[in-house]
Amino acid sequence: MKREGEPAKPSRPHSAEVERAIRAHRTLSAGNRTLLRASDERELLEEMCRVIVEVGGYRVASVGYAEHGEEKGIHVMACVGMDLAVLQALPLTWAEADTEMGQWAISAAIRTARPSIGRHLLTEPTYASIREYAKRAGYAATSAFPLRVGDEVIGALCILASEPDAFDEAEADLLGELADDLAYGIANLRMRAKHAEAEKTIARMAFYDGLTSLPNRVALCERLGDTLHDAKPQHRPLALLVVKMGQFHEINETLGYKETDRFLQMVSARVLPLVREPQMVARVGEDEFAVLLPDANAEHATRFAHQLLEVLREPIDLLEFAVDPWASIGIALFPGHGAEPAALLRRASAAAGQAKHSAAGYTLYSGNPDKEFSRRLALMGELRGAIAKNELRLYCQPKVDFESRHICGAEALVRWQHPRLGMLSTGEFIKLAEHGGLITPLTHWVLEAAFRQSYAWDEAGIRLPLSVNLSAHDLRDPRLIDRIRGLFATWGIRPELIQFELTESVLMQDPEGAVDMLTRLKALGVQLFVDDFGTGYSSLAYLQKLPVDSLKIDQSFVSDMLANEDSAIIVQSTIDLGHNLGLEVVAEGVETEAVWQRLASLGCDTAQGYFISKPIPADAFGEWEQQSAWHPQG
Repeated sequence: MKREGEPAKPSRPHSAEVERAIRAHRTLSAGNRTLLRASDERELLEEMCRVIVEVGGYRVASVGYAEHGEEKGIHVMACVGMDLAVLQALPLTWAEADTEMGQWAISAAIRTARPSIGRHLLTEPTYASIREYAKRAGYAATSAFPLRVGDEVIGALCILASEPDAFDEAEADLLGELADDLAYGIANLRMRAKHAEAEKTIARMAFYDGLTSLPNRVALCERLGDTLHDAKPQHRPLALLVVKMGQFHEINETLGYKETDRFLQMVSARVLPLVREPQMVARVGEDEFAVLLPDANAEHATRFAHQLLEVLREPIDLLEFAVDPWASIGIALFPGHGAEPAALLRRASAAAGQAKHSAAGYTLYSGNPDKEFSRRLALMGELRGAIAKNELRLYCQPKVDFESRHICGAEALVRWQHPRLGMLSTGEFIKLAEHGGLITPLTHWVLEAAFRQSYAWDEAGIRLPLSVNLSAHDLRDPRLIDRIRGLFATWGIRPELIQFELTESVLMQDPEGAVDMLTRLKALGVQLFVDDFGTGYSSLAYLQKLPVDSLKIDQSFVSDMLANEDSAIIVQSTIDLGHNLGLEVVAEGVETEAVWQRLASLGCDTAQGYFISKPIPADAFGEWEQQSAWHPQG
């Protein structure tokens, strides 16, 4: 501590080692600030080299990236203090040190993944070829530091100094830290670039059709919404055209999806030249395109539709033969047909369906706003909520054995007691489920309810099988078997207490797939019924392949069999066919005693219908059974 009155001691100059450490530390600090500001990789490299030279006081700074070809070259990306073109012209390599340049600091750093420190340009034989140049330029020492990104050395940071003894241990450590920071900055910028590219890809997937590169339905509705927003205050009309391709499914079935894709791409190529902006054309469905025409009235829209059909009616050459697109066009107009994107698109699509039957091939949407559609849409949302909140009810309709006149089982049926509309018909909300993508959740609800009810019956001493209907969608569900197997495990129910019914028409949609799925269901030990038999036109040969136990004669034949001889023949033939194949036969729609007696005389095995009972709540079945005339003790 200096005493009062004592003269100040003169400060001693820093040693060269300390000065170099200070210089390196100053360079490191400035370099870290550069990392925070950089937004582009090349910008980062150039700015880091500038900081090293201008702030750190080094003579030259450069960054070289390793190339992974046979020659293992080094591409100089940035340089300050020397002409970049001069460095890039040098045959730099990081291959094995069998050449002079292969032994340079930058080469060694990349090859060994370790710093190459304090190389003397004026004395080392390795640098003999540039010694005179180094003397004139004032370069005396060089060091290079590897740049690691992950587990890979992507290149090296090379620094030249004017002092022969530069790059002592403390200075080299700080500069090595700077190189590590630079590598981190490079990795970070590359990651950000990948994220940005991924976001672009996601955005393109969200708003563009991958096959035709046209905007998709989402993008069209967004563009249509913007156009409507501009048109409304200025009272300008617009038209939306939907083009439906009539040959789509035939091409797909005949030539396969690759030719179908080519077909759609060629349609797209024909439509685009007719519009002012590519964004005005979109692919909005499997076989549907849409064209937005701002400032277009009915006359303009129909004129454009006629022009478009002229182009699309020319045959399209595919690999095997030329096909006629058979396009039809529907037109919806703002404000006459709607003021919202979804409404205009829906009505233009509906008009395109109508245009198939018009001589012109195009038609304007006609009719009032679709109130029935709005009602159905609202019901879809309410049905989804009813399934999720367990608001549906399980009903069942008993089956009776003809010979014993005793109850021998029941069919599970789902009912929806709507809080506002009352009991909705099953047919109505099943169609809602199909259109709203709710069939799978609905099937899951029915399966769970049926297994739970079967367990409750078994606990109450009711040993009757309960049958569940499966749809075509259910048969295509790869998780169906595992779900059913899980329900058997959960409730501990014997397989003979659960049965499954599949309509003949469903089985005929995909015969091979149906056989496979029925075989897997049968392996669970359950009984299988072909429902609505007689309506699906299955052949005897196909029927023999199905691992089923029973046929259910469609009620349309049963209810009409006393009045219609053709129906009576079909019923009798089905009973004989079923028995000849070793199958039991169930008659649906038995509503009178006379029909019952006729079926009994024909040898039918089981009856189901209003003559026995209407569908009743499943939880009331036990009480009904005890009081029923069909009960064994009745």
